[in-house]
Amino acid sequence: MPEAPWIKSYPAPARWDAPLPLSPVYEILDTAAAQFGDRPAVEFMGKRATYRQLHALANRAAKGFQQLGVRPGVHVGLFLPNTPHYLVAFFGVLKAGGVVVNYSPLDAAQVLAHKVEDSETSILVTLDLPMLLPQMEPLVGHGPLRTLVVGGLADLARFPEFEGPHEDAKPDANGRVSFDALLANDGAYTPYPIGDPAETLAVLQYTGGTTGLPKGAMLTHGNLTAATSQYIETTKVDPPVLIPGEERTLLVLPLFHIYSLTAVMLLCVRLGAEMVIHIRFELEAVMKDLAEKKITVFMGVPTMFTALVSYPGLRELDLTSMKYTASGGAPLPLEVQQRFKEITGSELNEGWGMTETSPSGTFSPMRGMRKPGSCGIPVPGATLKFASVQEPNTYVPLGERGEICIKGPNVMKGYWKNPEATADAMTPDGFLRTGDVAYMDEDGFVFIVDRIKDMLLCGGFNVYPRNIEEAIYTHPSVAEVSVIGIPDEYRGQSPKAFIALKSGAAPFTIEEIKEFLKDKLGKHEMVQVIEFRDSLPKTPVGKILKTALYEEEAKRRASAAETATV
Repeated sequence: MPEAPWIKSYPAPARWDAPLPLSPVYEILDTAAAQFGDRPAVEFMGKRATYRQLHALANRAAKGFQQLGVRPGVHVGLFLPNTPHYLVAFFGVLKAGGVVVNYSPLDAAQVLAHKVEDSETSILVTLDLPMLLPQMEPLVGHGPLRTLVVGGLADLARFPEFEGPHEDAKPDANGRVSFDALLANDGAYTPYPIGDPAETLAVLQYTGGTTGLPKGAMLTHGNLTAATSQYIETTKVDPPVLIPGEERTLLVLPLFHIYSLTAVMLLCVRLGAEMVIHIRFELEAVMKDLAEKKITVFMGVPTMFTALVSYPGLRELDLTSMKYTASGGAPLPLEVQQRFKEITGSELNEGWGMTETSPSGTFSPMRGMRKPGSCGIPVPGATLKFASVQEPNTYVPLGERGEICIKGPNVMKGYWKNPEATADAMTPDGFLRTGDVAYMDEDGFVFIVDRIKDMLLCGGFNVYPRNIEEAIYTHPSVAEVSVIGIPDEYRGQSPKAFIALKSGAAPFTIEEIKEFLKDKLGKHEMVQVIEFRDSLPKTPVGKILKTALYEEEAKRRASAAETATV
């Protein structure tokens, strides 16, 4: 394929070859505190902290962690929802010289135990909430985990001071230390030089684990600072849209997820933006704050924007303050993107990336050329190639479908303690295989087709569920849809669609949807079975979870087969 065809599509003043200096991640907060010290950094449950206050809390957390034994090579888990505790602990761990390991509050007990053992987490920060502390307490003393730092929402009565007696943080007989005790010091921690940012581990970010137990992607300080700089560069337009020290974002994506960590938290700290934090996505609360708090930057996932454009009073809300909205985490249905612009008048920018890319990869230009259905062009410093699905060591020509392969300063160091998986994920010339099928046009714009593992084989034809989903999304009654393959004695597999309808919409028959789709899909792609659901299963970040649908379908068929043999 031609060398870097996307460069000609770059919207000035953004540059694909922009310098991307690599540095310690905690310097992002240090710099923000120096530049925007008195500006609000965080708002949570009606309380605010400035950048200077957040910086001071992170320094005190760093000293507290060092009193607990954190130093280079020590891994500290964060098992937290979206609260200020996360920001303070995240920067505190890195300043202390440690490595952050992110844990999802929705992980099953088996997965939590695997992550603790695999990651060598010795200290873990959590809250005294029913969904958190009881899940982690049984793991203390088994394997590497020795100490729990336990906070609570009651801490926030003293936020942003958290003042207490200055004494060494020491675990009690049960291995517990209060979050207050962690911060009860003067903040004079011992700085550790990190060496080469490109090589020094900052975060262990576990992948979704759709096949087997999750793997830990090793993200370095250089990976995360490069990704943050890539995002900054892609938002450059003339005249500027995002103004450092003047923006306000609604932080609702879970911070334990790489999309929220980098594209929201680290980006907003770089911008000196105020982060209005929500513990979870609740549509009414989100819509209220978007309008009343004059949010200027909002990052979400497709399911959030699907809910947003279906909100009954959306047209009556004043959303004119929003200057930049972006969708990531999963492919954005074109129908949702178009409806969002029609209703709000604002462009919804789609990007592509993954845990292993920190998670930058592509972006939609804010100005200049844009293409419907595309997730944009490669971010600065990233090179994309496309490998043949049939012959993985061969790259396909420009315009042909293939597996996205990416190289850049944002790409992970490898999988933690898993050299075989690392080797399997790389091409012979050092590109990361992503598992996503896509093609690139002559202007360098990328169009996602589907995940390789989601591809169906129907009567000898390769069928991509996303094509079917995009077609079904155009039906006026459909709110959400996910398509999987089910066994078919004649065709091998047939597409089945799970559909959630818009409020008040009436179900339709398989014959009616086939008639609606006949000019949108080929015969080999036509959906053969539909099932209506009140809602579809989702991951913590809001992606529709196909694995859950496959598991339900397998159980149903096994039960039916067992009944038939009785």
